[in-house]
Amino acid sequence: MRLAQEIRKNTIPGNSRPNRAERCFDLSLSVNVHGIDAEGLDFEETTELSTISSQEAVFWLKNKVVIGSKLVLSLNVPKTLILENQLNLIVSGEVIFASADPSTQNKQLVSIQLDRLYKIQPIYTSR
Repeated sequence: MRLAQEIRKNTIPGNSRPNRAERCFDLSLSVNVHGIDAEGLDFEETTELSTISSQEAVFWLKNKVVIGSKLVLSLNVPKTLILENQLNLIVSGEVIFASADPSTQNKQLVSIQLDRLYKIQPIYTSR
């Protein structure tokens, strides 16, 4: 949760939305990210989700992206006691924060504001 608060504090003035009290989840789920990088090339990268809420997702990328670009995330939600099957959650959003950190092997911390539309698909596995 501190990561999401730090990102909100460092966003560009005028580009951030009003600070609303919302529940953020610090998760370490694998996420497949697809979009256009800073050079205008199509990319697909697998990384780990750091934080997610109903409005925002935060993760590290090796590919450089620019603020305003659109990214699509595909998350595999694991089977639990409540979930009978794994789920594939597909969400998209616009980059609202991107910051390179040289101490993390040229990775970029990225935050996207999630669109309201999403898709959930069950992942059926053979037994």
